Amino acid sequence: MAPTLVFTLVLIIINTFNLTRAATLPNFTSILIFGDSTVDTGNNNFIHTLLRGDHLPYGQNFPGHIPTGRFSNGKLIPDFVAGFLGIKQTVPPFLDPNLSDNDLRTGVSFASAGSGLDDLTTVATGVIPMSEQLDLFKSYKARLGGIVGEREAENIIKNSLVVISAGTNDFGFNYYLLPVRRAQFDIRGYQDFLQNAMQDYVQALYDQGCRRIAIAGLPPMGCLPVLITARLKPPLDRTCLEDENADARSYNQKLVNLLPQLQASLPGSRIVYADVYTTVIDMVNNPQKYGFTVTNRGCCGTGLLEASFLCNPETPACTAPSQFLFWDSIHPTEAAYKALADILEKQLIQGLQ
Repeated sequence: MAPTLVFTLVLIIINTFNLTRAATLPNFTSILIFGDSTVDTGNNNFIHTLLRGDHLPYGQNFPGHIPTGRFSNGKLIPDFVAGFLGIKQTVPPFLDPNLSDNDLRTGVSFASAGSGLDDLTTVATGVIPMSEQLDLFKSYKARLGGIVGEREAENIIKNSLVVISAGTNDFGFNYYLLPVRRAQFDIRGYQDFLQNAMQDYVQALYDQGCRRIAIAGLPPMGCLPVLITARLKPPLDRTCLEDENADARSYNQKLVNLLPQLQASLPGSRIVYADVYTTVIDMVNNPQKYGFTVTNRGCCGTGLLEASFLCNPETPACTAPSQFLFWDSIHPTEAAYKALADILEKQLIQGLQ
């Protein structure tokens, strides 16, 4: 077969694959992110808080080996999802003063590490509460309207993928550790309190024009190295805390039950549950499937307590982060985020078509 004919056939095959793939993907104009450190791509760099990831070894495997404020060694799930959908390769933080017009057209993150659905969660840390993230979104809408016009801005937002990832801090660093909410609610009552907050949040986003929303459930919180450490178990017992995992499962089931009702109450909306728990607990129980050898401590320092300012150049990271589920004592590695994103992308295709 002539070389030119072979080359032509290859091009046809590639184009056919790309067209088929494009036909199966939801057509999103941009990506808009709300929540906590799992989706904060650097907003905390621009506020007064100790909860920052703008220093090495954070970002050591990010393109250019730059600590961007992401709480991992590389990219986060919003980056992978945006790339998968053909929007862009990384999602910038809204507070970055150097945002381009195209950055705004294709979407940003409003998330803040340490945030939660309960505003009390952020009081001691000075991070951006979820309620203020909504205010930032309104400012974003005004800026976007100034670039593309009000009507086109509304169209972009209507056809954006909106992602909400929050709740872990509300339990892990508020309810479990501080007395205020425990004095007001038992665990079931606090779950309901947070889900009412989530419902109000989705309603507010809907009122601002958002229509396609993915809401992440809780991970197996009892497997977070920092919470295992806080339990003061024997040093060699680094197994997950089943009571906290059970709390996460029951919260998630309530969320699964809530979202169809919420969607039915908001005409024209598509709201999908993003199941984080199932994949992460599988990573813990079957680490070899994902190439992991360590799942009960982080890669940074001892991996037992280090996170944020405690994970720094004086606490050197492990040499093979791709073999670790966790980067620091709270946050997954880029390898874990990538594996999780691959599965979540399939959920998005099924749920948001």
